[in-house]
Amino acid sequence: MADNHLGEFLRVRRAALRPEDVDMASYGVRRVAGLRREEVAVLAGVNVDYYTRLEQGRERYPSAQVLNALGRALQLAPDAYAHLHRLAGTTPDNQFTHTTDRVTPALRQLLDGYPGAPAFVINRTLDILATNALAEALHSPFERADNLARMVFLDPAGRQVYSRWNSTARATVAHLRQAAGLDPDNPRLRELVHTLTERSTDFTHLWATHAVRGKTQDAKHFLHPAVGALTLTYQTFDVRDAPANNSSSTRLNPPAPAPRPSACSVRCTPLRTGPRCSCGGGGGVMAWTALCGGSAVGWGQGASC
Repeated sequence: MADNHLGEFLRVRRAALRPEDVDMASYGVRRVAGLRREEVAVLAGVNVDYYTRLEQGRERYPSAQVLNALGRALQLAPDAYAHLHRLAGTTPDNQFTHTTDRVTPALRQLLDGYPGAPAFVINRTLDILATNALAEALHSPFERADNLARMVFLDPAGRQVYSRWNSTARATVAHLRQAAGLDPDNPRLRELVHTLTERSTDFTHLWATHAVRGKTQDAKHFLHPAVGALTLTYQTFDVRDAPANNSSSTRLNPPAPAPRPSACSVRCTPLRTGPRCSCGGGGGVMAWTALCGGSAVGWGQGASC
C-alpha cells in the first residue's frame, strides 16, 4: 500500500489526546494511549467506520467539511490544521486562520534593528502597523502614513512621491484583491474598498480588472523631496505568529558604475522632514531596509546624493 501520511497523522494526533482533554468520560481498559477511534468519530460527528478507513488509508479524499470537524475534534493548532488539509489535498478555510493586528515588542525590536534602512509592518489591507525611524522618514511627505492604498490613491503627495505611479497603483490594487480572496468578509477591507471606490475613479477602474498579486519582491520608485529620486527593491516576509501581517525590508543595491573619479560614502539620518544624506566624494549609494506587518519586505537600490 502507498504511504498513508494522512492516516498516520490522524493516528498520532488521536494518541496525543486523553478523554479528559476533550471533556469525555473514560471507561473500560485502554490498551493504547489516547482517544479511541469511536471517540474521535463522536467528537467530529462522522461515522466511526468512515474514520477508521481514513486512518487505515482505505479512504484518502475526505471533504473539507470533514477535515474541519476532525481539526476541531483533535484540537489542532492553526499550523497543524493547515497541514491536515494539505495531506488530504484540500485548502483550509479561514475559520482556523489566526489574524491579528498586534505588533509584539519583539517585532518592534526587530524593526529598530535596521537603523540604516526603512522597515515597517503592514496587514493584509495594507494598514501600516509599525515603522522604524527611516520608514517614518521615507513616508514623511504624506499627510498620514496610515495605509499604503490610501496613500497611493487619496493622498495629495501620492502621485509625486511614487514617481512610477501607474505601476504602483496597479500593484497596490492587486494586493488588496488577493486580500479579498483570503478574507472576503473582513470588515476593514470592505470599508477601505468602499472609501477608495467612492473617492477614486482610478481605483474603481483597477479594482474592476480583478488582477491578483501577493506582496513578495519588487522595485518601487520614489521622488522624495528631501533626498531626490530613489529606486528601492523590497522583500516581504510573513510574520508567523500573525499570518495576516507582513514585514517589509528595503535595501538600496549598489548602482551601476558611474564615470566619476571617486566613490561616495553615504550616511542617512532620519529627520522630521525626511532622511538626509551626507556624501564625501562623487556618486553615492544609500542603503534602506523596510518591514511590513504580518510580512517582512526588503528594499534595495542605488541612489546618487
